Amino acid sequence: MRTILVITPLAAALLLSACGRKETEAFEDVRPVRTVVAGRSDGSVGASYSGEIVSRYESVLGFRAAGRVVSRLVEIGSQVKRGQPLMRLSPEQEVQGVAAADADVDAARSRLDQARIDLKRTEQLLARQFASQAELDQQKLLVQQYESQLRAAGARRIAAANQEGYTVLVADRDGVVTALMAETGQVVAAGQPVVTVAADGEREVSINIPESRVDELRRAKTLSVSVWAHPGQGWEGSLRELAPNTDSVTRTYSARISIKKPDPDMLRLGMTASVAVRDIEGPSAIRLPLTAIVDKASERQVWVVDSKTSRVSLRTVALGSAQDDSIAVLSGLVGGETVVSAGVHMLQAGQRVDVLAAPTSAGGAK
Repeated sequence: MRTILVITPLAAALLLSACGRKETEAFEDVRPVRTVVAGRSDGSVGASYSGEIVSRYESVLGFRAAGRVVSRLVEIGSQVKRGQPLMRLSPEQEVQGVAAADADVDAARSRLDQARIDLKRTEQLLARQFASQAELDQQKLLVQQYESQLRAAGARRIAAANQEGYTVLVADRDGVVTALMAETGQVVAAGQPVVTVAADGEREVSINIPESRVDELRRAKTLSVSVWAHPGQGWEGSLRELAPNTDSVTRTYSARISIKKPDPDMLRLGMTASVAVRDIEGPSAIRLPLTAIVDKASERQVWVVDSKTSRVSLRTVALGSAQDDSIAVLSGLVGGETVVSAGVHMLQAGQRVDVLAAPTSAGGAK
């Protein structure tokens, strides 16, 4: 005998409703994410700029006369003293000029000696009534003229001698040769740069600053200088010079950071240096990782996690300057919120998330 199971319509409806609830609950997508706790900083962004160790003073030297270089007496890196010869030009033309000037001096002196003899003879003749007063006055004027010619010839002799001296280029200060722009046999013009000498003593760091960070650098109380060659060593620096205009190519401002109490043995010219700005005073701001920012049309948003429900919602924020892998949030967050820092592009509003690790603090939570 067979038993027939009869399912009433009401029982079938209840059974189907229970199955639907189980499928709905199992379908909800819980997305794993990483988060940070948004905290306010004191305005210090810890900016760092790469540069090069340079001398406080540099001399770009050139000959004061034109000619052909016959000898180069230094190399790049050579230590030089004030007055030490660096290069020489061929002096043949200048030597001939000095010889011609000497001849002019001798000729002028001979004419003057003869005029003085004639003047004395005229005075004697006038005393014996064999010459007139007019002849005597004329002879005196001739002596004065020859005296002037002798002085002019002497001045030309000095100028020619100086010109001969200009064929030797000497260092104007103690220092080190950092550049050579001429070689033996090359013909150079007067004033053409041929040697650069960096002075001993003060050291600086030459850096370039983006226009968005100029005011921050000006407000910095202290600057820290370090070099790659000596890790762990640091020197205190200060802003000495900031260019008023940007470079036409890089659109950055050139700056010079003076190093206090430099050690020339450790801070050699040309070393790669880093200038760190540790205490820039600015408005308190929240800093978040760049990965936490969601770009939507013209707005910048972040995903904020509700600590009670573990669900996310979008929050529109206003951003400030970026530094390394973080960016300042000027408005939109008050601090203390849990913000999604990884996986932001896979979320939907109201979605429940699973935090992979304990939230970390961004910007030094306070």
